[in-house]
Amino acid sequence: MDVSDGVLNSLAITLADGRGATGVVLGVVGVALVAVLIGGFLLGKRRHDQELPPPRPEEQPPVPDHRTHMEEPDVHGKDDFPADGRGLSPYELSDRGSETIHPDTDERRD
Repeated sequence: MDVSDGVLNSLAITLADGRGATGVVLGVVGVALVAVLIGGFLLGKRRHDQELPPPRPEEQPPVPDHRTHMEEPDVHGKDDFPADGRGLSPYELSDRGSETIHPDTDERRD
């Protein structure tokens, strides 16, 4: 049964048929692609094997006796919505809550 509707020279029919140089070229490209993927996997495995192993529990650094990092909350402006429950219009939103409130006095740090 011929389903090509008389278009025997189209590229789709040629590729689907598998005849000619295109079938051979696609086969070679496919084999080369698989070879590159397998080579990449083997290279990654070889590099992974050359890495140092993770440290054992006794090789871990000791925990300090005091805190070395202090987190300070980032204080922003008031971002409350109106108390009457109405929604805000886009022109009323502006940059609500994103302005930083600076402290009145800076504490002296030693």
